[in-house]
Amino acid sequence: MTVSVQIVDYVEQGQSLYIQLKVVDAEAGTAVEGEVRFLGELLYGDLIHEKKSPLTDPARIETIDYLKTHFGR
Repeated sequence: MTVSVQIVDYVEQGQSLYIQLKVVDAEAGTAVEGEVRFLGELLYGDLIHEKKSPLTDPARIETIDYLKTHFGR
């Protein structure tokens, strides 16, 4: 595993779930804080966006997998 995900806070509003998280990317040696949002089953946010994310690609994909599994979406 090249990533450590820490959920700082989250709030659910109807179909939306807003998540504040901290991600430690071991491959890049960086820690990033940000917010992502589930809208139904879809996950949005710059932190996990393919072109805008500051995370390495493996860490970004692991973060997405972790969030989908953790929140069952």
